[in-house]
Amino acid sequence: MSVDSPQGTLLAQRPLLFFLASRASSRFASQIGAVAIGWQIYDLTHSAAMLGLVGLVQFLPTLLLVFVAGHAADRFERKRVMQLCQLAEVAMALFLALACWTGAIGELEIFAATFVLGMAGAFESPATAALLPLVVERSLLQRASALSSGVAEFATIAGPALGGLAYAMAPSLAYGAMALLWLSGMVFTGLVRAGPQDVALREAGDDVFAGVRFIRSHPIILGTISLDLFAVLFGGVTALLPIYARDILATGPAGLGVLRAAPAAGALAMTVVLARRAITARLGMRMFQAVIAFGIATVLFACSRWLWLSLVALAFLGAADTVSVVIRYSLVQLSTPDAMRGRVGAVNFLFINASNQLGQFESGITAALFGTVPAALLGGVATILVAGVWMRLFPALVRVERLE
Repeated sequence: MSVDSPQGTLLAQRPLLFFLASRASSRFASQIGAVAIGWQIYDLTHSAAMLGLVGLVQFLPTLLLVFVAGHAADRFERKRVMQLCQLAEVAMALFLALACWTGAIGELEIFAATFVLGMAGAFESPATAALLPLVVERSLLQRASALSSGVAEFATIAGPALGGLAYAMAPSLAYGAMALLWLSGMVFTGLVRAGPQDVALREAGDDVFAGVRFIRSHPIILGTISLDLFAVLFGGVTALLPIYARDILATGPAGLGVLRAAPAAGALAMTVVLARRAITARLGMRMFQAVIAFGIATVLFACSRWLWLSLVALAFLGAADTVSVVIRYSLVQLSTPDAMRGRVGAVNFLFINASNQLGQFESGITAALFGTVPAALLGGVATILVAGVWMRLFPALVRVERLE
């Protein structure tokens, strides 16, 4: 594995550059797809329920295939798994582009393609997460994961805008752009030169549930993953942003776009900081502090009646979340044997998806029961309480000093 010294510049390492280019291509494509598919299904059906069903259809493969996907990432070469997934994504994007071009597009075609894209994503995510530790040295993993997170956040900011522009010109153009980006991702993935992979032994590799048992037997990993699950489950306010934009902050659609971009902007700024200066001491405590800061920012946003203050709170929220994400990723990857990283990463991916999807559902239900502001306020307070409880339940995680 060709890697510079820890003192060297991360971006001078070609394997990492190709990895980041692949991740950026896939994330841009998926963000364009979220806009194009969401807009088109609503344009066809004029049904909010059908719009919500898109997310469910894409999440179901993760739920159904989590253990098989993790097993594949441990049993087979990870970058080949990624390339096969990207190939399937190219095929589905071309299918949607052709259906739009011929006028044969309908709800059935969109849901079928969305389900296949969800299947590809279910396999691609754990393979991608498990590949990064083979691309850079252990001492550089935290900074490299910060760069990877920053690339994803940049795509989250710019991708929807590109998708909306392309769709406005022609729906088939948006899907064509997705196909081109995923094809580029395939090429970049093939150029990644990674270190040797510890392939799971055939007799052990057949145990697709080994990742769950490994997580349960390691309190640091269990505490890290479950903390993120419950913190995001209670603290997510993304689902409430349209209500805040229209009824509380009175900013309209343009303001909603700015509000949605604010967390990603804060996250991107923090990744720049972490890529240059890694957190080297008291990692466990810093992660809990970041989660508490996330909760405080949520409370501040809940109570705000000024757009500028809401934007500051959301940017601070995104920055705090990035600190937590980078530490969590580094702890999980370096605490897990390479032959188990795919299966552990698949469970982690399921937890992340579940927290995002269920968090939006929880926010909607509590807002309907108690009102929008009380729901957001309760979510922030609950996040702070979760961090306090987890500090008592997982003292070993609090005591983690550095990546070893």
